[in-house]
Amino acid sequence: MLGIDARAARATWTSAIVLLSMWVVYLVRQTLFVFVVALMFAYLLYPLLETIERRISRKTRTPALVLTFLIVIGVITLLIAFIGSSVGGQAAELAVQVRNPNFAKQVREWRILGLPVGAQIVGHYDYILGKVPQISLRVLSASSNLIYLVIIPILSFFILKDGLAILNQLLDLFASGRQAAQETLEDAHTLLLQYMRALLFLCLSTLVVFSIVLSVLRVPYATLLAAIAFPLEFVPLVGPMIAAAIIVGVSAFSGYSHVLVVLGFLGLFRIFQDYVLSPHLMSKGVELHPLLVIFGVFAGEEIGGVAGVFLSVPVLALMRLVWHHLRKRRVSAA
Repeated sequence: MLGIDARAARATWTSAIVLLSMWVVYLVRQTLFVFVVALMFAYLLYPLLETIERRISRKTRTPALVLTFLIVIGVITLLIAFIGSSVGGQAAELAVQVRNPNFAKQVREWRILGLPVGAQIVGHYDYILGKVPQISLRVLSASSNLIYLVIIPILSFFILKDGLAILNQLLDLFASGRQAAQETLEDAHTLLLQYMRALLFLCLSTLVVFSIVLSVLRVPYATLLAAIAFPLEFVPLVGPMIAAAIIVGVSAFSGYSHVLVVLGFLGLFRIFQDYVLSPHLMSKGVELHPLLVIFGVFAGEEIGGVAGVFLSVPVLALMRLVWHHLRKRRVSAA
């Protein structure tokens, strides 16, 4: 009819719908990021919830959910009480040191590998200090995002409570290929569980090892530096690099005389983390080639900034999973 090929028309409409969907996702990316973070937080809590639910036989999982959140809040409170005062005291001490007039002289004398690099920093010292008030204002303006610290746990609560019902409604959209969609979603569920479990253990190992080793090496502000490195471990590739730069920079600026020892420790720890512990914790479905991870991190930063970097690895792993299932279906159909 009218010389229009039906298959070409379907392909055109499909492409248009996909492009429109991608555009809509890009427009609401900030809201989606909040829901994705809530989903990942839910996956962090899921193993504990499942353990408690097996021991509490109830018609609904609400009692187990409440107990799970109470346990997590209690653990976080104890952790803050245990290291919070130490971190706060070290942060205040570091702030006083930075404002000290003698600090610029110490920076000027800073050398690494025998080269006086501190003089280059001192040349911009006044400029950096002049930027501090502006940075502080930006931090205060961003403090409105602290509401997400309340919203994300609430969203995670409802995801854990009604996740199975949401999944069944999602599967109803795939009338013809329900079983294939169910297999894909089950594998995605397992993948995200393994990824978040591995990520949590990697972050905790960073906190514990950094706290112990930096304290043994008598690195200034050891607990504070370990507390900074802990959340940065959640950000693929970029986070550990920033943490290492902060630790080396603070150590050197504080007059620590064994900066190269700290640098060597950070390098060895990174090798152990990336090539021993991480492959042991991550499943084969989560592991990605380093080149793909680097591409995903930079592409994620271009698309969504810090949020894009944070989500780059799980998104790439899910895309790989979906592609594997599509390819398997195509082979089975042939």
